[in-house]
Amino acid sequence: MKKILSLTLALAMIGSILTGCGAKDAAVKTPAENTRQEQSRTEKALALINTFATGDTDTARSLLSDGYIQHNLAYGTGADAFVGSVEYLASADVKTTVNNIRTFEDGDKVFLQTIYNFAGAGEQVAFDIFRFDEDGKIAEHWDNLAALTEPNPSGHTQTDGTMEITDLDKTEENRELVKNFLCDVMQGNNPDKTPDYFDGDNYIQHNSGIADGVSGLNAALGALAEQGISMVYDEVHMVLAQGNFVLAVSEGTFGGAPTSYYDLWRVENGKIAEHWDVMETIADQSTWQNENGKF
Repeated sequence: MKKILSLTLALAMIGSILTGCGAKDAAVKTPAENTRQEQSRTEKALALINTFATGDTDTARSLLSDGYIQHNLAYGTGADAFVGSVEYLASADVKTTVNNIRTFEDGDKVFLQTIYNFAGAGEQVAFDIFRFDEDGKIAEHWDNLAALTEPNPSGHTQTDGTMEITDLDKTEENRELVKNFLCDVMQGNNPDKTPDYFDGDNYIQHNSGIADGVSGLNAALGALAEQGISMVYDEVHMVLAQGNFVLAVSEGTFGGAPTSYYDLWRVENGKIAEHWDVMETIADQSTWQNENGKF
């Protein structure tokens, strides 16, 4: 027994020596830095948006890459601009609130659904997308925001509904389904295929102006057409997915106005079962605070 203990202690000492050699040239990290290094991408994305509420500029700066690219056209690009917005919100008389609803991860990107109230300006529903670089820093950001409204004709809000992420093994299958749906139906290439994408009239809708069911969607689109308002999807820029949830980022027009569409669909048994969205009119280029473009 003594020999075994001696051998164990010797091996432990050798391990300590080797570890010390390996770490000899590494920079010493503070406990806070070690915690951030151990965080997942999703945890880092949540930590970043929460700095709007906490005013923690050190955390914000530590999470961002030096070349951070901003696609929210109301803000400047770069880490300094983001930190500046955190400082500004921290100085406001009314505290900013951040209420994250859903989180998803797809490769080097994290996408979130969140309700914000920036300095008391009113509650907004948002989709945020963050791209991470190879060093684990947040390198790029896209988003869409819209005012929080009353429940829709079927009683659903813009954020309630199914939460559980399932069918991780079907992520790519579900991504492809939504890509095809966008091409066939939303872009109008094969509208006759619309019924193929749904389980009859079973379709839960969270758009604030549309009722449940494919029938509800058709009724809403028909009402818009009667008013001479068209909803056009010209280009799909990004389709992100995790399991049964798929987020599409598209560009088009609504009533002739340049529009950014963020659509989140839940897929169940190979059919589109539930939908959340945020539509945002794209600001005139003369007002842009960066030159990165919306997409």
